[in-house]
Amino acid sequence: MSQRIIIDMDEVIADPMGEMTEWYKKEYGGEPDKDKMIGSWVLGFPEEHHQVIWDRLRAPGFFRHLPVMEDSIEVLRELNQRYEVFIVSAAMEFPNSLKDKYDWLADHFPFITWKQIALTGSKDLVFGDYMIDDHIKNLKGFKGKPYLFTSTHNLDVTGYDRINDWKEAADIFLK
Repeated sequence: MSQRIIIDMDEVIADPMGEMTEWYKKEYGGEPDKDKMIGSWVLGFPEEHHQVIWDRLRAPGFFRHLPVMEDSIEVLRELNQRYEVFIVSAAMEFPNSLKDKYDWLADHFPFITWKQIALTGSKDLVFGDYMIDDHIKNLKGFKGKPYLFTSTHNLDVTGYDRINDWKEAADIFLK
């Protein structure tokens, strides 16, 4: 049996922060403060707009048209040929995201079958040899080898091997 890689969606293969930042620039003419995004990228937006940001995250359609992280399609296509790949996303916090995320994956990663997708409330349910995620809460209990995918909100986190982009992931897993 081949080795299993668990891969997160948001901030790993999909770019909700980039999408929200672009929308915010158009709507409000300002940029979020990336220095304040430690812990949650929502904190980088002005406090008076936090509720607007959360409402948009919870709205139907937000997760449907997110930008794809650079090089992720090509690298995941090759990973999928060499490993048992599962896309695991914590979607229950944003119930409207369930269909959006499934449809987004079908559009951008058609080589990932429905049997390789788990939209869940807790990643404690999954197991594998490796996990790539941007949140340590998902990596802490993982029994395999965890990799923290670098994102603005986790730049202060230490104690994990990092993957900074998909070219680096290819260097780790496809040598």
